[in-house]
Formats: sequence, C-alpha cells, structure tokens
Amino acid sequence: MRKVVISHRLHEAGMAVLAKGNVKISITDSGNPKTMLPELIDAEGLIIRIGSIDRETMLQAKNLKVIGRPGVGVDDVDVETATELGIPVVIAPGANTRSVAEHAFALMLSCAKDIVHSDKELRKGNFAVRSNYKAYEIFGKTLGLVGYGHIGSILAEMAAGIGMKVNVYDPFVKPEVIAAKGYTYEADLNHIMQVADVISLHVPLTLKTKNLIGTAELKLMKATGIIINCSRGGIIDEKALAAALKQNEIHSAATDVFTNEPVTMDEALFQYDNIIVTPHMAGQTQEAAAGVATMAAEGVLAVMDGERWPYVCNPKAYEHPRWNK
Repeated sequence: MRKVVISHRLHEAGMAVLAKGNVKISITDSGNPKTMLPELIDAEGLIIRIGSIDRETMLQAKNLKVIGRPGVGVDDVDVETATELGIPVVIAPGANTRSVAEHAFALMLSCAKDIVHSDKELRKGNFAVRSNYKAYEIFGKTLGLVGYGHIGSILAEMAAGIGMKVNVYDPFVKPEVIAAKGYTYEADLNHIMQVADVISLHVPLTLKTKNLIGTAELKLMKATGIIINCSRGGIIDEKALAAALKQNEIHSAATDVFTNEPVTMDEALFQYDNIIVTPHMAGQTQEAAAGVATMAAEGVLAVMDGERWPYVCNPKAYEHPRWNK
C-alpha cells in the first residue's frame, strides 16, 4: 500500500480525504526532517503542517513523489531541490485568505483599543487602567499595507469599510490597480512607514524580505503607530521590534508568527505588555483549517496518481523526465 507521511495530524476534513485514498498514513508528530526521515524512506507523499524538509532528506527519500503544504507558505521547503527531483510542492491558495485577513483586522483593533493589556490588568484588580487613555479611535487613520496580495486586498476592504484610509506598498502591483480601488499607492517603503498609523505585513518570506522591517524602519513609525505581522516570522527583525517595544517607540505591535516555531517561553517579545502574540493561528479557523487540509490532501493524492495537479508552487517540476514517461 502506498504511504503518506504527515508531520502533524490534519483537520478531520483532510484526514477523511486521505482515508478514502487507499493509502497508509504515518503521523510523526514532528516536522524535524531527521525525525521524519525513517518514515519517509518508503513514502510517496509528505504533508508538512509544521516543520521543514531539506535537500539531504529529499535525496534519501527516493520514493517521494509529492510534498504538500496546507497553506501557501513554502519557506521551510527546499523548493529548488524538489523541482530538480521532479517533486511538485502542493499548496492551498485562497483557502485561508479571509481567515488571515480577519485575524489581522482583529489584531489591529485589539491593539488600538488596548484590549489585551486592559484585560490582564483588570484581572489583577487594576480597574484604574481604564484611565491610561492608551486606546484610540481607528476611524480616519491610515492603514499601510506592505503587500497587496489576496490577504492584503481583503484587509484593505475591511479597513476602508470602517472609515480608514488605505496606503499600499507593493512593487509587484501597478499603481493604477491601487488607484482604481480608491487607495494611495506608495512607491517607497520608508515613506509608508512614516505616514501610516497602522502597518500590516502581507509578504512571503524570501531572501529579499527577511528582516524587511528592522531598527531603521521601526524608527520611522509614528509614536502612536501599530505594526502587525500575520505573514511569516523573519519579516520583522524580532530583536529590533523588542527594542522598540521596550523603549515605547511605537504604540504597540501584534504578531501571529515567529522566526522560530514552535516558540519557547523565553521568547524576548513575551516580556512586553504592548504586544499581542498568537500562535500562528490566523489561518486555523474551522473553515480555513478544513479548506487547506482538504486541498493539500486532494493534491497529494492526485500527484501520487500521476495527475498534474494545478495548485503547486513549482510547476517546473512537471518538466522533469519522471513526468514524461
């Protein structure tokens, strides 16, 4: 029987798809390549919820035909090696788009209204926290989007709907596209960091975007500024962010993602009350989790059956000789 390895159990909707696929399922409960390798030796499929897969592991897993990701991020997959070996990397575009946008929107309002900090203080008996006047209205403020893909565009609509101005920085989007929506196009990252009241990041993690927001960029922000990251850990230099929060150089921050995941309790950002942290859960709503798990499972099974599944991040993998037999 063909075998599929899963780093961590999928949403039941995805598990149901695999159960109907006449495959043996092995759940490693670890995304560490070395831990997964013994199970991968005779596996045709791999689905990574949390973890990574590197070149060394792929070269040893000689039966591997497909790698699945229940989401769109592939920064922890050696896509270059996968393409070289003719292994399509299945993704789930669009399945969690609205969930992530809603999460970023919720974090923005929570920061502006000082909700999490006030909740913690009230539970300590500090009713007087109501008079610290840290909360402010979001109406009329400017949302600065760094990245205007599917998630960013939905968040823009939400923000505009409650009376926010929207400025967009994305070198891959034409200014006229932004203008047609009634938003302001920003050609310079530094300028949007200066003028926006809220910065929300929606870009993939690449060599160019790693530490895209560091000390210099954070110092450009308003003292009342909020920065939100629901994209990938590593987009913001976490040491620089911790320093900015410690010195109260910005109003607050919120992050759903971290450079190293799962996080440990000695994470520097956990020390500060002016940041909201969530465990990479923006795309883990009931609807999104079911959607991405289903798409990943269906795609992995299809590729194992020899189908050229369209939702892959590396379509060049289909040019490999193994697909021309």
